[in-house]
Amino acid sequence: MSMTALARTALPVEPDRLDATAFAADVVAGLTAMPKRLPPKYFYDSAGSELFERITTLPEYYPTRCELGILREHADDIADLAPTGSALIEFGSGASTKTRIVLRAAKNLATYVPVDISAEFLRQQADALKSEFPGIAMLPVAADFGRPFELPVTVRSAPRIGFFPGSTIGNLEPHEAAAFLRQAARILGRGARLVVGVDLIKDADVLHNAYNDSQGVTAQFNKNLLVRINRELGARFNLEAFEHHAFFNRERNRIEMHLASLKRQRVAVCGERIEFKVGETIHTENSYKYSVESFSCLARGAGWTPVSTWTDRNDYFSVHVLSLNDEPPQPSAP
Repeated sequence: MSMTALARTALPVEPDRLDATAFAADVVAGLTAMPKRLPPKYFYDSAGSELFERITTLPEYYPTRCELGILREHADDIADLAPTGSALIEFGSGASTKTRIVLRAAKNLATYVPVDISAEFLRQQADALKSEFPGIAMLPVAADFGRPFELPVTVRSAPRIGFFPGSTIGNLEPHEAAAFLRQAARILGRGARLVVGVDLIKDADVLHNAYNDSQGVTAQFNKNLLVRINRELGARFNLEAFEHHAFFNRERNRIEMHLASLKRQRVAVCGERIEFKVGETIHTENSYKYSVESFSCLARGAGWTPVSTWTDRNDYFSVHVLSLNDEPPQPSAP
């Protein structure tokens, strides 16, 4: 079968690995921990994914505009990374807005493999791209890219380029970011390239405004996590009893997002009675900010060699090209 014919085939999406049991277990573990926390990967149900796409268009939210500008300016440089027959593997593909820039420029690409946690959203985006890029095979994989997953068989022998835009790597603790980079190396293999978007350290007011937008979309995105828990786990969180808090932690160079309880309350979740004090928070997300030097150091420690770094004119955001010249690092023994 030719690549063009394959691209037009309705390919099945792998089952979502994050089943209801895992979701319930993570929620209960997080809400009974001290302090309370929830994994940010659970933001991205269908509604959460759509809300995040709205966030990226807000005037206060600079990362998307800056990264899009960098990708447009250096699209030909990224295209040069792709030899004939290459596969582009995107970790956490979302709406694929940035991917379109790469797909248009990289004429040698044969296959695009978007990997995303939201299976329904992923399928919609893959279907949209099929008609726009009929010469590229679209092989979506619904998976948590933070865990091991298998690439489609047809791309395992192809030259591979990883794509991880959006500064999603900043949502990981530094040791988790290093673990992700090591795992990406094992998935992509020797000789691969990885293009990573990384948000940079900057004025605290710029950061504060980006995560506390005037329209309240980020607050809605944060609270949607409680909506999802109510819907899928039968909890009864009162959204009016929680408030979105986002602030810059200077000591750790990260934005923290929390949901703060406005009153003393008790919520039943999966048979557990969760107590909240006034002002107690659920820590829902971190967004680490790096310098070019600190991220390059992190990448080297995970086995990658920095090749190129591009920034916008304000040095708000950076895009890094990493190379894997040696054998991928092996998992540590248990």
